[in-house]
Amino acid sequence: MLPITRLWLDGLRDFAAEHRRTSPPLAAGGPAEQAAERMILGAQLSTWLTGFEDVLACRGAWLAEADAAGAGDPDPAIVVTTSATGIPLVDALTAAGSLPARSLACRVVAATEREYRLWCIRQPDGHHHRHVNVWNWIKTRVPRQRQIEFQRHPLGPGEAYWLHRAGIAGAGAADRRDCHLWKWTGRQAALLAAFIEERGVATLGGPTET
Repeated sequence: MLPITRLWLDGLRDFAAEHRRTSPPLAAGGPAEQAAERMILGAQLSTWLTGFEDVLACRGAWLAEADAAGAGDPDPAIVVTTSATGIPLVDALTAAGSLPARSLACRVVAATEREYRLWCIRQPDGHHHRHVNVWNWIKTRVPRQRQIEFQRHPLGPGEAYWLHRAGIAGAGAADRRDCHLWKWTGRQAALLAAFIEERGVATLGGPTET
């Protein structure tokens, strides 16, 4: 990891920690909803982070082809943007030694989407020279005006849509952008459709809250 990348990573860690002291992120829903969210996010995180060496190999090939100036770090910070429920999952996964290399675990930092965006305003890295962004979070409160997109999957009384958004940016051919449609029944989460296409969702690595 280049010194400038280490400074960027440590700066984000400090910024996120301070931001949480003044504006702590709150987990949505009751205990059952939070448990279901942990299950979905944890499965995604474990799958992606344990296989992240392949993602970094794709980044290396991308840098070799596209980064003529040599500005990109082949050993980038790995920023996992997630929800209040997801942050402890990232911390637990890296602390448990589940990642393929100790050097990889020390480069992972968890942040909320807001923390990440505010940091990128202060210390821009729009070309992903210093980091790869992995996003993995669930929108559990989908606005009524957006629900027409999902009319092929009608809800029953008391049920609600969940949008699980996951993706990678800054890794060349390994970049991806996924969204899976779930419903919360009031007792459990059920997958309605995998890999749906959302309309009009903007991006800075991950999608905005829409």
